[in-house]
Amino acid sequence: MEIAAINQQVQQESIFMQDLKREISKVIVGQEALLEKMLVALLADGHVLIEGVPGLAKTLAVKTLAQAIHGEFSRIQFTPDLLPADITGTLIFSPKEGSFFPKRGPVFANFVLADEINRSPAKVQSALLEAMQERQVTIGDKTYPLPAPFMVLATQNPVEQEGTYPLPEAQVDRFMLKVLVSYPSKEEEKQILERMASHQKIEVKTSVTPEMILKARGVVDNIYVDEKIKTYIVNLVFATRDPKAYGLEKLASFIAYGASPRATIFLTQAAKAYAFLNGRGYVTPEDIKAIGLDVLRHRVLLSYEAEAENISADEIVKQIFDAVDVP
Repeated sequence: MEIAAINQQVQQESIFMQDLKREISKVIVGQEALLEKMLVALLADGHVLIEGVPGLAKTLAVKTLAQAIHGEFSRIQFTPDLLPADITGTLIFSPKEGSFFPKRGPVFANFVLADEINRSPAKVQSALLEAMQERQVTIGDKTYPLPAPFMVLATQNPVEQEGTYPLPEAQVDRFMLKVLVSYPSKEEEKQILERMASHQKIEVKTSVTPEMILKARGVVDNIYVDEKIKTYIVNLVFATRDPKAYGLEKLASFIAYGASPRATIFLTQAAKAYAFLNGRGYVTPEDIKAIGLDVLRHRVLLSYEAEAENISADEIVKQIFDAVDVP
């Protein structure tokens, strides 16, 4: 398919995404970056980990997105006493039939909000792993497919807070993006006050359906990625594993483990989705830069030395972006 034809197709197909953004913005104030990243993950068939202190509308943002797309939404509040079966479902015995039948858990929805995911032990967190990776759930000896689109949006409090369990690396790696949510500006806070201090409910009206999202994903898949862009992506990921090769000797002692090949795949898919949101049929280095920090920040594992010197993964990823040659 020619780039001009892909471009035209993207421009036609991406119009509804602008309506979607507009409707969600009626409810959500000042979290444009979060909203954009959620839409990128939705188009790229990925999951999002959202980190921020309580009260920053993380849950409201996810709920509003599900409402706007007329998808099935379920919310799981993670607590220390939650069991894996509370998420995936379990087998229940029917005395009348004399047999077991499956009772499906809340994970069987288009949008699953895993609220405060790091308040539960690893055993419960890992119950989501199969669902996130394989898009299926095993109850007893039978496997059940999950609805499409299927997206997990997990919120977590900063790890320093009371009563949190750090997520296992394998689980964190399953999230396409990790988005950090910060406090709103003064103007935004005033807008929040005016919009939310009354008990009037703001209705989200869109004609967007899950089927339209699946169709848009097919267009996202066709978006053109040049060889130079592919090399750029691979160089960025390799720089997290071997910073010395890119003239970043001082970073070598700060990185315990670099990003996995999954980062390369996710960075490409997310950049394509970002290009689609901007009505373009091809990926530019700016797309990679716009989404790169969210894809890489949770995949660069820091050494004790970095923690001792109070250096964050964000700082390391930014230095890598500055050092790797842009095509």
